[in-house]
Amino acid sequence: ESVAPRSAQEQWDNSGMQIGDTGREINSVLLTTDVTTAVVNEAIERGCQLIISHHPLLFHGLKQICGETAQQRIVEIAIRHQIAIYSAHTSLDSVIGGINTRLADKLGVENYRILVPSAANQETGLGVIGTLSKPMNYAEFIGHVRDRLQCTYIRYTRPASELIRTVALCGGSGAEFIPEAIVQGADVYITADCKYHEFQDADGQIGLI
Repeated sequence: ESVAPRSAQEQWDNSGMQIGDTGREINSVLLTTDVTTAVVNEAIERGCQLIISHHPLLFHGLKQICGETAQQRIVEIAIRHQIAIYSAHTSLDSVIGGINTRLADKLGVENYRILVPSAANQETGLGVIGTLSKPMNYAEFIGHVRDRLQCTYIRYTRPASELIRTVALCGGSGAEFIPEAIVQGADVYITADCKYHEFQDADGQIGLI
C-alpha cells in the first residue's frame, strides 16, 4: 500500500483485503490478474498464503456463501485453506509507477502526467498523457504498439492527424476519457475496452487503439 494506497482507488472500487487475516505471517505470494478457482488451486499447490490480484474478487456484497457460484466457491476454498486475497485495482491504476505509467514506459511515452486527476489528490487519477521522443506516422505507431505490448490483434480508428506526437492511454475500460484525451491534444488514445458507438464516434477525431 506504500505503492498503491487504498486512498487512491475510485469510489466505486473495492481494492484492498478481500479475504483473510492481515496479522497472519506469510512467506509466499501468488500474483494474478483475476482470482479464479484455478488460481486458488495453484496457490494451494504451491503453498502460497496470499494471492494478490488486480481485479477484485468481491465488488458487491455476498448475501450467501453456499457454493452455488464460482465466486462463492472461491471464497469457501480460500477460507478453508487459509489463503488471504488482496486486490490492488484502481489503487494501482491511479498512481505514478502503477499500471498506466508502466504502459507508458513500455511504449516510450515521456514527460507524462495524469490524464484525469482525482479531485481529492491531483497527483493520482486515471490515465496518462505524454509525448513520444520521436514522432511516428500512424501506421508505424500501430505496429509499435502491437510489438511492445505483444498484441495479436489491434482495433483502431482513423486519426485526426497521421503524425503521432502526443499519446494518451488508460488501461482497462477507459472509453469514457476519449473526450478528455481530445481536449488535451492527444493524437492517439489507447485503451482496452470500448462500446460500439464510442469506437465509431472517435473515428477521424482521434486515433483510437
